Amino acid sequence: MKFDDLITEINGFGRFQMMIICISFVGRFTIPCHFVLSNFIAAIPSHHCDISSLDAEGIFGNLSREQKLAASIPEQEDGTLASCHMFSYPQFHLWANSSSSTERPVVECQNGWEYDNSTFISTLATQWDLVCDNRGLNKAVATIFFVGVMFGAAFYGGMSDRFGRKPMLLVSYISGMAFALASVFSSSFIMFAVLRFFSGFTITGIVIVSSVLNVEWVDIQHRRLVCIIDSMAWAFGSTSLSLIAFCIRDWRWLTVAVTSPLLLCTVLWWWVPESARWLIANGKAERAHFYLHKCAVMNRKEEVISRLKPEALSIIITDQGKKNYSYLDLVRTPKMRRLAMLTGTVWFCVATITYGISLNITGFGLNMYLTQFVYGAIEVPSKLIVYYLLEKIGRRKTEAGAHLLAGISLMINIFIPKDQWIGRTVVAVLGKGFAVAAFSTIVLYSSELYPTVLRQNGMGYNSFLARLGVSVAPLVLLLDSFWGHFSQTILCSVAFVACLVAWQLPETRDKCLPETIEDVEGTRKNLIKHHGKQEDVEKPTEDH
Repeated sequence: MKFDDLITEINGFGRFQMMIICISFVGRFTIPCHFVLSNFIAAIPSHHCDISSLDAEGIFGNLSREQKLAASIPEQEDGTLASCHMFSYPQFHLWANSSSSTERPVVECQNGWEYDNSTFISTLATQWDLVCDNRGLNKAVATIFFVGVMFGAAFYGGMSDRFGRKPMLLVSYISGMAFALASVFSSSFIMFAVLRFFSGFTITGIVIVSSVLNVEWVDIQHRRLVCIIDSMAWAFGSTSLSLIAFCIRDWRWLTVAVTSPLLLCTVLWWWVPESARWLIANGKAERAHFYLHKCAVMNRKEEVISRLKPEALSIIITDQGKKNYSYLDLVRTPKMRRLAMLTGTVWFCVATITYGISLNITGFGLNMYLTQFVYGAIEVPSKLIVYYLLEKIGRRKTEAGAHLLAGISLMINIFIPKDQWIGRTVVAVLGKGFAVAAFSTIVLYSSELYPTVLRQNGMGYNSFLARLGVSVAPLVLLLDSFWGHFSQTILCSVAFVACLVAWQLPETRDKCLPETIEDVEGTRKNLIKHHGKQEDVEKPTEDH
């Protein structure tokens, strides 16, 4: 009996599985909030040089506030006050007439800045004056966070394959919450940046571990549904962040608000089961039988598990249960090596495309809260379509087709004049929808391609490359300074490359999950009885 057959017999999508998915949903809600949190906490409000010291010296006399500003700060071409410069000495005649202020001698702000608090009470920019020459540090916040996410993906992938899914999930919950909450007490930007790095490093374990755990507990027929439910947590978190940020305008309390669900997750963790697949693959049949019994009882299938003894589980997966696997095992054998190369390329490409499009969608004419809401909302129809296509045409065609359509959308935008912002925005939104569809598909697809003994290592490796793609995306967009369509051309090319690579992957629809490296290589040996003796017989396996 295969493990997937056993899961089906005890109801592969019963109350037990629904409990796991609901608990996972709470934790995954926090991830998108932190991924785009810098859009709000690192926002730069309108600002100008602080002239309060001049006012304290009595230089202005009885002038109104508007007159004081006109005499102290030059105007820009659009009529707004300059953000980073002030007159070297007050120009009192300017408030009395309309003469130009652009030719007057100016200096950089001498006494800090005064910020417009109508949109934000406090941000990183207002906290540590990250404006003008230090403006780039606000962008660095997101980069630092994603570098942490990149290394965290590799760490949690390997550790959860070695120590189990459940303990590493708890480590991610507690450490992610601890570092995120500690960051709000930062006394300097450097301290905040370090804590933000470790926030990304630790919090990414939630999505890495829970994605695999959910797939390993459901039957073949419900994998795609679980994939879509997991991805809907991202859309829900993205749209909810806009509402939370609209209500909470202080960066410290906003960070606390989006991190607080992890406290509930830590409590709910006690009801999270360990992966029975992982336990069997690591020679822990007794413990696996315990969780399978809990699953059967909760799903009202006790009669099935009562006939199965722990000893019988040990022959479901025969791959030296005591062996420890590492990332090197991804490249030791030919088919595993090819699989790692193909999936890694697709993950890197889809992350680059998705974030490249997201960072380059402009022209909505909406405020940042409504824009964030739209960005999250457009993912819903995309993922619902994916749910239908995964079963109708399969994983490979859905993945390759989504990349192809994303590439076509990017290509069309190259030829649309930039002054036609409505058309460009519509096409860009469609492109993002296709990119999101590709991202949702590859998560499920990869978890089905890698064997149980290396699944977390494989997902960690893929996620590492995806975060590398996220880091590359902003650099690609900077190329527009050389040619206006440079970034679109590169992203379009990347999408077409990903389409070709995805087409080389084997289909996994309606197939059992591979349990061992031998399953992937097609050299699995099964134990059979022959004249009262146990012998190893090599058996071809399904191509994964």
